[in-house]
Amino acid sequence: MSDVTTTKRGRPGYDQRAILDIAVAAFNEYGYDATSMGVLAARLDLSKAAIYHHFSSKEELLALALNEALTGLEGVLLEEGALDGAAIDRLAYVLRGAVQVLTAKLPSVTLLLRVRGNSDVERQALTRRRAFDRAVSALVVQAREEGTIRADVDPRIVTRLVFGMVNSIAEWYRPEGPEDAAELADDVLKLALDGLRMPR
Repeated sequence: MSDVTTTKRGRPGYDQRAILDIAVAAFNEYGYDATSMGVLAARLDLSKAAIYHHFSSKEELLALALNEALTGLEGVLLEEGALDGAAIDRLAYVLRGAVQVLTAKLPSVTLLLRVRGNSDVERQALTRRRAFDRAVSALVVQAREEGTIRADVDPRIVTRLVFGMVNSIAEWYRPEGPEDAAELADDVLKLALDGLRMPR
């Protein structure tokens, strides 16, 4: 699945990136299934043919948007901070990174959180998202085995509760608000991890 990197233009002001951004906003507003190419054409003030000049289908737009969100999350798992050190520190790094991806790619992550597996594209996205969740659960298990977090909570439950909190950010966070992404990540880590850490 390729990223949107070209700047091939149709009408002035609309390259692939701009069309994708407007499409994702419409998918989030109306729901993907309820957003037709006609709705997108009206919103862009373009013909359907002009959109098809850039994208083969509505499904391609969805696939690109979901890939952006997932590539960001998966990338966090490959960074040095997620690979080296104590498991509790790697877990904190991944949670911080997930918050930063969510805030940096808010529209596409919001869309990812709303997919239900109604198409092959959505099912593939959900498979990748579950793999990310499993990687985080594995870090929770490792931290528990190291003795740095409580042993009396199921790691799968921990992962669901923590990401329930992280994912809820998509519903209320506004980039122009009073708290920036770094401060928000600090708050999430305090709430998510302080209750899990073993007393010193």
